[in-house]
Amino acid sequence: MITKQDIVQSVPQKGFFGHPKGLLSLFFTEFWERFSYYGMRAILLYYMYYELNQGGLNLEQSTANSIMAVYGSLVYMSGIIGGWIADRLFGTTKTVFYGGIAIMLGHAVLALPGGLTTLFISMALIIIGTGLLKPNISSIVGDLYSDNDVRRDSGFSIFYMGINMGAFLAPLIVGTIGLNYNFHLGFGLAAIGMFFGLVVFMVTKKKYLGLAGSYVPNPLAKEDRKKVFSRIFIGFAIVLLIGYFLIQQGIMTIDLFTMIVSILGIVIPTIFFIVMYRSSKTNADEKSRVLAYIPLFISAMVFWAIAEQGSIILAQYADQRTDLTIGSWEISPAWFQSLNPLFIIAFAPLFAWLWVRLGERQPSTPKKFALGLFFAGTSFLVMIIPAYLNGTDTLVSPYWLVLSFFLVVMGELLLSPVGLSATTKLAPGAFAAQTMSLWFLTSAAAQAINAQVVKLYNPETEIMYFGVIGAIAIVLALVLFLSAPIIQRYMRGVR
Repeated sequence: MITKQDIVQSVPQKGFFGHPKGLLSLFFTEFWERFSYYGMRAILLYYMYYELNQGGLNLEQSTANSIMAVYGSLVYMSGIIGGWIADRLFGTTKTVFYGGIAIMLGHAVLALPGGLTTLFISMALIIIGTGLLKPNISSIVGDLYSDNDVRRDSGFSIFYMGINMGAFLAPLIVGTIGLNYNFHLGFGLAAIGMFFGLVVFMVTKKKYLGLAGSYVPNPLAKEDRKKVFSRIFIGFAIVLLIGYFLIQQGIMTIDLFTMIVSILGIVIPTIFFIVMYRSSKTNADEKSRVLAYIPLFISAMVFWAIAEQGSIILAQYADQRTDLTIGSWEISPAWFQSLNPLFIIAFAPLFAWLWVRLGERQPSTPKKFALGLFFAGTSFLVMIIPAYLNGTDTLVSPYWLVLSFFLVVMGELLLSPVGLSATTKLAPGAFAAQTMSLWFLTSAAAQAINAQVVKLYNPETEIMYFGVIGAIAIVLALVLFLSAPIIQRYMRGVR
């Protein structure tokens, strides 16, 4: 049986800024995958609610907002499937490759002219593909390091910077092409980006990744595979038939579907925690760490409920409430989506250096989460100011959006890469890839809730909307900070 030590020894441990060479392969693979995803996301909302003569689908804005939230939720919810497939069938490396293929096909479908049917087919492919790829490529990063390697958090920060380099360029390129020329041409560029990601991964994985991601930690017995595949196929067919019938009868509306997803966003992670905790494969120390993970999960969920509205409510705000003229230069509303990754690129190296510099003196994981959540809450509270000063019927300076994105990024750098690292360390051995899927369920749950919350936003409720959500985040941050010593004890030695 392949051990963690075997995997680490198979990977060249130096060569990429003092980190394993495999980080280079994963860095650029994720760069192109995020280019494709964030490029598509930068123009998707506008594509849905812009009028037909502007090349859009002319959906109601509240409907478009809910679809964006549900789409984001399902993208990360599908990580459960990706984690299970990696843990029981293929291992993480093969699962990442198959996911990249599905994502590329999804963007290619969206590049074709069509209506809502084409849109939903594309979304389905990208949802499945991202579920296969996203949690598993992060899990491979964890495989590159031993459990006590002090470079671990720094490595995840560097990997996170690669993610955001792709995310920074995508709205500038795809957003400009999509809004100024043609939406479908923009979506086509996203497909090309994913293609490059697959090429980089296949060319470099054998040389740089060694055994990382090549083994199946909890393989399904051969005699059980046929039975499991049959059940999956039958279940999938039944869901399709029921869905088709309900749509034809007018029962399954977009509003009902978003409500179902919102409920699943809470129920699925709850079941997930129960299964991991009660499993006979989870020992006493791992059970304690699962309990410690629960408050971190809830905090991350609230954080992402704010951060993910950057591509929904703040995107709408950029399009309709923001003065897009700076001197004689007119900026695109899609470009604001580059602010988040731009700030991460600028400050991620600083945070990576800081954690290495502080070593054992750095704040505990729960305290980092609390600080991150505090910044997220503040990013919404500042959006009250322009509405309070000038009302909601005038255009505001774009610098308010810049400030809001900056504050949430400070929170993201405290919470997200640290959360990725903590997940790999707190995960029960038998649920390694699936626990990484659970981390991405923080975003799935957040956006499932957002599917209902974003309906409450309009100019009349703007101050209340930003104020209440921001205040909830800050109060929770304070509670988490005060509870940090208790949570740390339950982590059983994991920093």
